[in-house]
Amino acid sequence: MKNTEIKSLSASEIAERIVAEKENLNKLKFAHSISPIENPNRIRESKRFIARLKTALAAK
Repeated sequence: MKNTEIKSLSASEIAERIVAEKENLNKLKFAHSISPIENPNRIRESKRFIARLKTALAAK
């Protein structure tokens, strides 16, 4: 999701996306701890996406 798409969302939609992405991040971390996932960079990308969402929410 691009920053322009994030900015077009409302504050409540951004908050919902943050919760969903945090759950996804926890699942990725858990899966990686059991057996290495195919692309561990997805964890980093997920963290950065959550940070972008939080920044957009704080700006609103």
